[in-house]
Parts: sequence; structure tokens; C-alpha cells
Amino acid sequence: MWDRVIFVLVLLLGWQMGGTWLGPEQISTPWLVAGQLYRWVAEGSIGIHIGYTLLEGTLGFLIGGLPGLVLPLLLRRRPYLTAVLNPFIVVAYGLPKVAFIPLFIIWFGIGIWSKVALVASVSFFLVFFSMLEGVKAVDPRLLRMARVAGANEPQILWTIVLPAATPFAFQAVQIALPLSIGGAAVAELISSNRGLGYLVQSSAANFEITGALAAVTALTLLVALANVGVAAAERHLLAWQHKPTSNVEECGQ
Repeated sequence: MWDRVIFVLVLLLGWQMGGTWLGPEQISTPWLVAGQLYRWVAEGSIGIHIGYTLLEGTLGFLIGGLPGLVLPLLLRRRPYLTAVLNPFIVVAYGLPKVAFIPLFIIWFGIGIWSKVALVASVSFFLVFFSMLEGVKAVDPRLLRMARVAGANEPQILWTIVLPAATPFAFQAVQIALPLSIGGAAVAELISSNRGLGYLVQSSAANFEITGALAAVTALTLLVALANVGVAAAERHLLAWQHKPTSNVEECGQ
């Protein structure tokens, strides 16, 4: 814990020294950035931009992430279909999503839905491939034993496959959710009149380095809070994995 605090303090100290040496018009300083954030909070303007970016990121994550969670479960018993779709999914994953922003603007307009479409296109693949690895990691011996015991497919899915794949799902969420928020801000850099990405773009266009860095700092804090929230949810929902189990030998004594 303290080593991380010390690391952050060293970074802030280096930033302050660099800003003092190069001047606030180059990289600003933590003190000036904090002052800009305070003014935005006092004015009440920063909350609107944070809420807009968070809404875009959350909607895009849900629209893209939920199919990414479900599709591997549907393909689990269809290896032929998986083999057919896999190369197309891999190619689509490798395409630069930012290059599609002009198309998303044409298709969905300059409002919120073009940003949501970009975020969904990113989060789907991140969640899909992680969930697919989780489904593949299920011990086949457990599946055979369950079938021998007379379990049907829905029972196998709920009692074996999903518990085994859940850690992979949380791993995907930990990666995809912060990237969804960041992806929404990237889309706002191109076309938006609200959001943290818009604040970065408008401040940089006016050569206001302090404002641009303040918006980036707010985005960083938002992503960090999302990470903390996902980690807390994972610890709570997967607490059963860390419960101590009785030792067979001790039971026999």
C-alpha cells in the first residue's frame, strides 16, 4: 500500500519540478491542475462531462459486453460453428476501431450513439475472447462425471461451466470497462460537445494545457474508480473460491 503511495508522490514531485522548470504553458503543474479541477467542481460543469462520458462507456460496455459473455456459452456445444466463425472474429478484432468512427458518425449521427457504437465494438471482443478461454478451461472430467450422473445441459451450464468461467468474466470486465470509458473519451475527441474527451480537445485547441491535463486527470480518476468497483465486486461475488476447505486427512482423524 505505502509503496504505491510513495510511487504516486514521486511522480507528482517529478511533475511539479518539470512544470516549474519548463513552465506551465508546456506541462503545467499538479497544483494548477488541481486548481482547475476545483474550479470546475465549484462551477458544477465537470459533473455533466463526467456523467456523459460515463453514460457512453457504460452503455457501450453493456451493449458489446453482454453478447460477448453469452456467445461463448452458446458456441460451447457447437465446435463446427466455432471453427467457422473464429477466423472472422479474429480479423474483426484486429481491425482498428478508431478508423470506424467516421462511419459510426454517418450511421448513428454525432450524438451519443456513435460513441456507444465504438465502445461496444471494442468491449465485445475483449469480453468474448476472455469468456471463450473460461469456457475452454472447464475440466472435461467434471463434464463427463456430470453426464454420467444424469445431469442435462442446463444443469451442467449452471453448476459447472458458469462457476468455472466466472473468474474469466470478471477478468474481462476489469479490462473492458476501463477501456470502454477511455474509448468513449477518444470518440469525443473527434465529434462531441460534451464529455471529458471534449474537454481535452477544446482545452488543447485553445492551448490551455492546464485544462487539458485536468480533464485527463478526471478521466484517470474515473477509470481508477471503475477498477476499484470491479475489484470489490469480484471479491464479494467470488468469496466462495477463497473459503478454506476441510482437509480430508483431518476429517478422517
